[in-house]
Amino acid sequence: MSEIRRDPITGRWVIFNTDNPFSPQDYHIEQHIWKGEKNCPFCYGHESMTPPEIESIRLDGSKPNTPGWKTRVVPNKFPALRIEGDLDSRGVGLYDMSNGVGAHEVIIDSPHHFKGISDLEQEEVEYIIKSYKSRSLDLRKDTRFKFMLIFKNVGASAGASLEHGHSQLIALPMVPKNVQEEIRGAERYMGYHERCIFCDIINQEISNDNERVILENEYFISLCPMFSRFPFEVWIMPKFHESDFALIEEEKIPLLAQILKESIGKIRKTLKDPPYNYIIHTSPVNTEFYPGYHWHIEIMPKLTRIAGFEWGSGFYVVDTPPEIAAKYLKEEGGY
Repeated sequence: MSEIRRDPITGRWVIFNTDNPFSPQDYHIEQHIWKGEKNCPFCYGHESMTPPEIESIRLDGSKPNTPGWKTRVVPNKFPALRIEGDLDSRGVGLYDMSNGVGAHEVIIDSPHHFKGISDLEQEEVEYIIKSYKSRSLDLRKDTRFKFMLIFKNVGASAGASLEHGHSQLIALPMVPKNVQEEIRGAERYMGYHERCIFCDIINQEISNDNERVILENEYFISLCPMFSRFPFEVWIMPKFHESDFALIEEEKIPLLAQILKESIGKIRKTLKDPPYNYIIHTSPVNTEFYPGYHWHIEIMPKLTRIAGFEWGSGFYVVDTPPEIAAKYLKEEGGY
């Protein structure tokens, strides 16, 4: 018989195949065919193919928009939202609307066209995290922006239009509904228990013989959540309560880089290099403070499709329970 589990944060329900769970070999995984770096605008030496850079990490004193960079941040050439203009929130009858004001930036991971996060040196992953932090802190100075959405798409079926490793940051003028649901759940739990639900999840997972824990270091833990919406979904969370990703202390960045690199390496090796997304879930900015929230990174391999049942019910169906997924992931080394 299958098993239905409730996400204690959002109240979402998930159905797990516990009778005949899938192994990694049971998934049809999109195989990436490299197109190469010849016409890639993100490659080293192709700086003139992108809009002028916003910032970059350079260790050699080289000038902007030239080679010499480690990570590079540029405006998205086809932005979902634009930074110019007024928000002009308004109602039209029963409909609410506003101008498409925001910011849309691309963080180019490294000069290496063919390297993913787990292929990079740890120091190179640290540069990426430092760029996330720097851009988040800079953009929040604009009080029109209420949420910084940082995400990575890898592979065409995960939404990547270019194969060179990159992430995106979209500064939004309102807090997304998905984030509001998480915040409401976390604040409700905090109000009732006077504790953070994410901290309680971490403590329970550690005390549960680490059944769903994949990796752990001094500051961070990587695990398959008990209520995963997708097979082989992995969360990385600070082990100590922190609401705002962008306020991460500098001394913690190397350990975050380490656990992010190793977690993705295990996913890639276990599932033979699948497409995936990751998203940094963090607290809103320029609005009220939410003490019950706890920032984290959600990594979701693209192994299944959302279909009519999921859209119609809001339930997710997962063919590999997280306990089994974690077992496979723990058995694999890095990529």
